[in-house]
Amino acid sequence: MKSLTLLASSLALLGAMSAHAATRPVDLLGAVVPASLATRTVQIGPTTRSVNVSYGETVRFVSEGQTFAFDFNGAAEATSFDLQRVAPQGMVDHRVIAYVRPSAEDPATAPD
Repeated sequence: MKSLTLLASSLALLGAMSAHAATRPVDLLGAVVPASLATRTVQIGPTTRSVNVSYGETVRFVSEGQTFAFDFNGAAEATSFDLQRVAPQGMVDHRVIAYVRPSAEDPATAPD
């Protein structure tokens, strides 16, 4: 019985670690937030290949009647990534690269 409990605990811990590892890289990019917090709106169409944003900016993305907002406040090292990584499932159906430029207002990310 003791080994069964240990096995169950180990499996639960492994599952929690896997879930944490799967979400952590995306968390480092920023955060999905309510659309009402956005300071700018960007339309994503079939020909949209990239968007330019600033670190710390909150942008509402609109595509085919769907909306989500993202606060680009992640790790300063994240200079670009595919929006499909953070958009709701199926909202962005092709590769759209978000290029994150340093914020002039944040000394930690401002260019030298």
